[in-house]
Amino acid sequence: QVQLVESGGGLVQPGGSLRLSCAATGIANNVNTMGWYRQAPGKQRDVVAHFTVDGRIAYANSVKGRFTLSRDSTKNTVLLQMNMLKPEDTANYFCHVVFAQQHYWGQGTQVTVSS
Repeated sequence: QVQLVESGGGLVQPGGSLRLSCAATGIANNVNTMGWYRQAPGKQRDVVAHFTVDGRIAYANSVKGRFTLSRDSTKNTVLLQMNMLKPEDTANYFCHVVFAQQHYWGQGTQVTVSS
């Protein structure tokens, strides 16, 4: 059974930082296609940062230079370091993994950027 456990969301002021963590269990080690999406109220779910099948990292244009995706392959954990946060980064952030041609999602962790 695949499970994605997320942590690290919260309330932060504009310009602040947060780090999100996602630990995957029930999948093979060193899965490439893992990352983060986000969804703001009334909007569609969009990719934020994601490891691609060939091991590169794809970032949304809106977060380039501010967010950094990394991983610990031995633990199937991905980290999203978010710096210089803006109010428009406010959303529910979802961990995502593709394993055995199936898509799996975490339960979501709320990030709110507000003064």
